[in-house]
Amino acid sequence: MADTILLQGIQVPAALGVSAAERRMRRPVTLDLEIETSLAAAGRSDRIQQTIHYKRVFEVVEDVAANQPHRLVEALGQRIADAVLGKFAVDAVTVVVRKPSPIAGVLDYAGIRIRRERSG
Repeated sequence: MADTILLQGIQVPAALGVSAAERRMRRPVTLDLEIETSLAAAGRSDRIQQTIHYKRVFEVVEDVAANQPHRLVEALGQRIADAVLGKFAVDAVTVVVRKPSPIAGVLDYAGIRIRRERSG
C-alpha cells in the first residue's frame, strides 16, 4: 500500500458551471485530495524538503479552480489531477470535487471522485 498525503475539506472559489453566468459567480467548491507518494524519507528526516508541501498543493488547486473556466465538475477534477501530477513528484492522486447545492433544496452537493496515476 502506498503512503498517502490527505488534504481534506479544501474550500476554494471555482469558475464552475454550465452557463457563463454561473462560471462568473465563482461559487465555492469543496475538494479532497489523496496524494500517493513515498513518505519514508520525510518520516526519517523530519524535513519538509523530503515531502510534498501542502501549501504549494493548495496554491495549485486554488489556481486551477479559480483561473480556468470549467463547465463540469468532471473537468475541474481532471484538471486538478493533471496539475498535481505535473507539478509534484507523486505516483498518483485522487481528487474529490463537491459542488454545494447545485439544485436548491433538493440535494446537499453533486460531485465526483477520480484517481489518476503518473504515466510512464
